[in-house]
Amino acid sequence: MFEQNRKTLLVIDDERTFCIAAKDYLENERLEVLAAHSGAEALAVCTRRRPDIVLLDQRLPDGDGHGLVPEILKLNDQIKIVFITAYPTFENAVTAVRSGAHDYLSKPLDMEELRMTVEKAVRTMDLEKVEQVHALQLERERNQTTIIGAEAGLLEAAKLAESARSSLAPVLITGETGTGKGLIAKSIHYQGPMAAAPFVSVNCAALPENLIEAELFGYEKGSFTGAHAAKKGLFEIAAGGTLFLDEIGEMPVHLQSKLLGAIEEGEVRRIGGTVPRSVKVRIIAATNADLESVLGTRFRKDLYYRISVIKIHVPPLRERRQDIRALCEHILQEAVHDRRLKLSEDEVQRLMRYDWPGNVRELKNVLERASLVQQKSEFRPSLLLEPGLERGKPGSGRQAGYGEPPQELMTLEESEQRLIQQTLRHFSGNITQTARALGTSLSTLKRRIRHYQL
Repeated sequence: MFEQNRKTLLVIDDERTFCIAAKDYLENERLEVLAAHSGAEALAVCTRRRPDIVLLDQRLPDGDGHGLVPEILKLNDQIKIVFITAYPTFENAVTAVRSGAHDYLSKPLDMEELRMTVEKAVRTMDLEKVEQVHALQLERERNQTTIIGAEAGLLEAAKLAESARSSLAPVLITGETGTGKGLIAKSIHYQGPMAAAPFVSVNCAALPENLIEAELFGYEKGSFTGAHAAKKGLFEIAAGGTLFLDEIGEMPVHLQSKLLGAIEEGEVRRIGGTVPRSVKVRIIAATNADLESVLGTRFRKDLYYRISVIKIHVPPLRERRQDIRALCEHILQEAVHDRRLKLSEDEVQRLMRYDWPGNVRELKNVLERASLVQQKSEFRPSLLLEPGLERGKPGSGRQAGYGEPPQELMTLEESEQRLIQQTLRHFSGNITQTARALGTSLSTLKRRIRHYQL
């Protein structure tokens, strides 16, 4: 464990006694100390070992330390160089910093001061790495918010998303499970002026009812059993950015009034707390349920009208089959990471005829599975499709005409049982994915599984 996180310090000084003393004083399980006694030797070590920190003396046998700084930084611009000189002047300090040195010390050195300077350089490096990782993640999120179908099946949704980016008004995104509601939410955030601010997502259906309030609003120490320390809620964590409430239709009714208050007042109160905390958060909500049909019973009218100032509907994939070709190309390049995989025109047509009950999420699942289990020369994702859901075929209930009698009469319970069985088999028994594909909550699906003894 220590070897992976161990930093390397290179001491460049022609005084060998100082190099030995620095090694004895600074080296430990977190820091390895190397030594070089000339500029040429130092460059060789930097090329071979790529140290993290360099202690560089001003005067070396084969040159001046100032001239060595840019040569070291050429090899690794992340190195932190601490310049050391026995001739401390303001001009020397300015020259060192301008050449790229991180810090400046004068001889004779106090070893404890040297240790603190090295530790400060290590902390700076760690903070820079965190910032770099954050920047890479932000760039990755921005690159993954491309709306495939913005010129075709998702034209209307894309237009609304674009207009929502310049506003702080709440947004409600509706659509079946797997249609890409989360992608629309991210595109609004990451392609707008708040891109550098936090984007915090929570699935209301995935949290137990007794934990939703604590997760959203936070709690104070001792407010309930197990609250050993105070904790920020997601509203506070998302302050200045966006809070994405996925599957908001699953939120318990008794919490909806508190959520409404937080949105309207712009402040939250932690569980067990008495002091309201001001939070400026942009709310984006999503649901696969028809909230309008349960207004006043399972969902508050006032909350619905508050969160649906901008309403975006994402149509299911079967209603925008013209997007399937572009989606396949995007998924194969971005998700499967294999640009050699190509779909024949015949395969594309087969995929376009399928009804995709799991929408884009199912399409991605099928393409990824096909890339793993099939030979590259026989790339045929259509072989993994659920039979009977092809447009125009018997059993494709979504496309069948109203006057066509069903091939097999079943009771409502028998139909539900068969649908659950088929979907469970499609997702290899994964209950969470099955619940999402069927557009129901996890708890409801578990009850139906127990009821049918599946």
